[in-house]
Amino acid sequence: MASNDSSDGAGDKGKQKPNPKLLQDPLALAGLLNEVQQRDAPNFLLTLPPSVRRRVNALKKLQLDAVNIEAEFYRKVHDLECEYAEKFFPLTEKRKQIVNGAHEPSDEECKIPITDEEELSEELKAKAIVQNGPEGEKEAAVTGVPEFWLTTFRNVDIIAEMIQEHDEPLLKHLTDVEVKTSKDPMLFTFYFHFSPNEFFTNTVLTKEYSMKCEPDPKEPFEFDGPEIINCKGCKIDWKPGKNVTVKLIKKKQKHKQKGATRFVTKEVKNDSFFNFFDPPVIPPGEEDTLDEETRELLNADFEIGQILRDRILPRAVLYFTGEAADDEDYEEDEDEEEEDDLDEEDESDEEHSNPKDGAAAEKPAECKQQ
Repeated sequence: MASNDSSDGAGDKGKQKPNPKLLQDPLALAGLLNEVQQRDAPNFLLTLPPSVRRRVNALKKLQLDAVNIEAEFYRKVHDLECEYAEKFFPLTEKRKQIVNGAHEPSDEECKIPITDEEELSEELKAKAIVQNGPEGEKEAAVTGVPEFWLTTFRNVDIIAEMIQEHDEPLLKHLTDVEVKTSKDPMLFTFYFHFSPNEFFTNTVLTKEYSMKCEPDPKEPFEFDGPEIINCKGCKIDWKPGKNVTVKLIKKKQKHKQKGATRFVTKEVKNDSFFNFFDPPVIPPGEEDTLDEETRELLNADFEIGQILRDRILPRAVLYFTGEAADDEDYEEDEDEEEEDDLDEEDESDEEHSNPKDGAAAEKPAECKQQ
């Protein structure tokens, strides 16, 4: 009976010390380590013999050294990015000139080895003929590539969600977006260039992202490369009545004593792409005390900055044409999809059984700050 209690006492296994003979077998020890990966590491270490704990501490010291080397590697990569930015500059400058009609590319500049017009389908050729009009008809005068950046941003889901209808007339004036990277301090800055417009007097709007590439002394093993730690926008000098980031609402007020009513106009925040230039401010030293809403806003902002810098600006023309599809970066998880369907069915059943219970809102995932 005692032997059965011993064999069935699964809850006490974590408290027992491993068999010394087991620790002499490397494969068995590896299996034991894998088995307890989900346990609390300090508690697990206490189950090991002192000599093994000592060796594990040596391994963790090696891991810390590796983390420091990894941080040095990423800093070198950042320095290399700064160096190669100078080589990319002539290309982005030529892109700006073509988009805005300052440079008309030659026939040689328009040749792309990977494109062959002879391979176009008959359907596409027919569409091209319709769009170009009857033979002999002259093409209407068009300068550059109209609405290049507005179209590019529309084709990126995370940015398209930011763009409101009232933003579009202003974004048509966006002539160029460039990014400049700094070594020390470690940061990168976006420059949004605008042609003269009826909305604001600025010719350039900026957005700066500060980064760090050092392991956190409190949690060094969580280091995973450079991360964005803060961002700073700029002041937009709106023309009277043209600020798309605010809207005016009328509010009815009633006098407490006289009972008279009046309507007052109040200014409230409005959804707009241009809120991008007015991010939440992080007071120095208060990074860890932010409320959940502010943290989520910053996480989303950091993600947008990272996507703009790493994906959109270097390949803007492919997003403009729609060739760089957003959904290509995501793989469907069939198992997860099946689980979601089951969850929906369960929620549906619950609603029928208790009409007063509403479906729980799905909480958005926290963006990784990298």
